[in-house]
Amino acid sequence: MDNLQLATINSRIKAFIIDDILITLIVLIIFWDTIANNESDLSTILILMNEFVLQVLVLKFIYQTFFVWYYGATVGKIIAKVRVIDYDNFNRVSLFQSALRSFGRILSEMFFYIGFIFSFFNDGRQTFHDKISKTLVIDV
Repeated sequence: MDNLQLATINSRIKAFIIDDILITLIVLIIFWDTIANNESDLSTILILMNEFVLQVLVLKFIYQTFFVWYYGATVGKIIAKVRVIDYDNFNRVSLFQSALRSFGRILSEMFFYIGFIFSFFNDGRQTFHDKISKTLVIDV
């Protein structure tokens, strides 16, 4: 396993942005009628966003968990040519690891992305959600 290369911070950021855009588009499609039928003033938009927070969190959790478990990567990671592997055996992650990673990622996002900063201070470039789920993100 000496030929494994850790994913760069740039490729991980690229994957993150792609995934967030994809989730945003899915949310817009799902809730388009509700969004389109409301006034477009700022306060109404903020109220609508607050109403959809739980649904967005559930969607993110399911998306991250399924794709990382089943494919080893989300759509963003596939495009960025990186994937998630088990830290201990360098194989595919389990469903439990993927769910734990997804939950940790959501926590990191909720608390000002602080969990992502972990990746700058360890050799494996592991974020908080990588640490708690014992995963690595590598180049494909």
